[in-house]
Amino acid sequence: MFPPLNEQLDLIKRGAAEIIPEEALAEKIERSIRKSLPLNVKLGCDPSRPDLHLGHSVVLRKLRQFQDLGHTAILIVGDFTGMIGDPSGRNKARPPMTLQETRQNGETYFQQASRILSKDNVSIVYNSEWLGKMHFEEVIKLASKYTVARMLERDDFEKRYHAEAPISVHEFLYPLAQAMDSVAIKADIELGGTDQKFNLLVGRDIQREYGIEPQVILTMPLLVGTDGVEKMSKSLGNYIAITDTPEEMYGKTLSIPDNLIYDYFLLTTDTPGSRLQAIKDQMESGSANPRDLKRELAREIVSLYHNADAANQAEQNFDKVFVRKEAPEDKTVVSRPSDDRKLPLFRILVNIGAAPSSSEATRLIKQGGVSIDSSKTIDPGFTPFSDRSRSSFVLKVGKRKFYEIVFPQQ
Repeated sequence: MFPPLNEQLDLIKRGAAEIIPEEALAEKIERSIRKSLPLNVKLGCDPSRPDLHLGHSVVLRKLRQFQDLGHTAILIVGDFTGMIGDPSGRNKARPPMTLQETRQNGETYFQQASRILSKDNVSIVYNSEWLGKMHFEEVIKLASKYTVARMLERDDFEKRYHAEAPISVHEFLYPLAQAMDSVAIKADIELGGTDQKFNLLVGRDIQREYGIEPQVILTMPLLVGTDGVEKMSKSLGNYIAITDTPEEMYGKTLSIPDNLIYDYFLLTTDTPGSRLQAIKDQMESGSANPRDLKRELAREIVSLYHNADAANQAEQNFDKVFVRKEAPEDKTVVSRPSDDRKLPLFRILVNIGAAPSSSEATRLIKQGGVSIDSSKTIDPGFTPFSDRSRSSFVLKVGKRKFYEIVFPQQ
């Protein structure tokens, strides 16, 4: 039923930042094989961020690997803990959410996560099922099992404490509540990013306090975004969403810095180990053109979330638009009345929905993000469509949005 121990460990260790304790992982897998029982592999879902990108995919893909090895994936939607707000990496308290908001976001999270996970051996649970039923007496007993000194060992709490920034008592309850998730489902293994290490370790301690064998924790690196500086985040705009179109996914992947090529192959694709080593060697020796490796990477990523045909088509469209400087076939066609010929460029952008406001349109134009028939303009007041001898113009906004503006024939 299960692959041999060494085969499982090889796959599980791929790309992992840390496994604590590694010897316990081997013991759990050996017992699983011997008893023909799958391990419970836990991943907590943060319902405050329902839109998933490749940064989220790193730990989801690791969970899928456990599924492929025959183990049970348990997705815990933190609808109850979401009302507390995870303080990990925060320099201030996170605004709380309502139970309804966390439930809605949890549903969106799972719909997107299903593009990565198998639906065969997965269990989805909401932690309000047990946390919402705890009496105040039980909460006090839980809180008594951990000290304030231990909580202040956590990096973000320590920084805020020394900076005399407020730390609310309810924030101390978040790691304990997350630990109770591990108690409730009897987690054998818990996955998370490296920023979740403290929370995951608390889970081990609290399981032990409740007489349950402590879980093994496996942390994955935080994926650096396309800017090459910060971890991938929608708020920073340096993300590749798993729901992006093939063209968006392909183009964004080509924009990553060269030094991230290997990490992206390792953490976001199924590239075989032998090919990974070759890529690493080529990058270190300088024997490969980074552009060619990024094109390979982009095809791999698009194929994972769409298919190989979509990846090839996205590459062809990219070459057409950005290499040969031709307009794409799938540009948005917008018909405008003759009177719009008199309008300045910033107003046209707002009218066709290419910018949400006049100020944003003006900013885009001044930053060089708008071209008309392949000619860039930085004058928001320019009236580009006054030439009545032409009935259509191609407008490029940003890196990948194209509009064909069509006027009535004169």
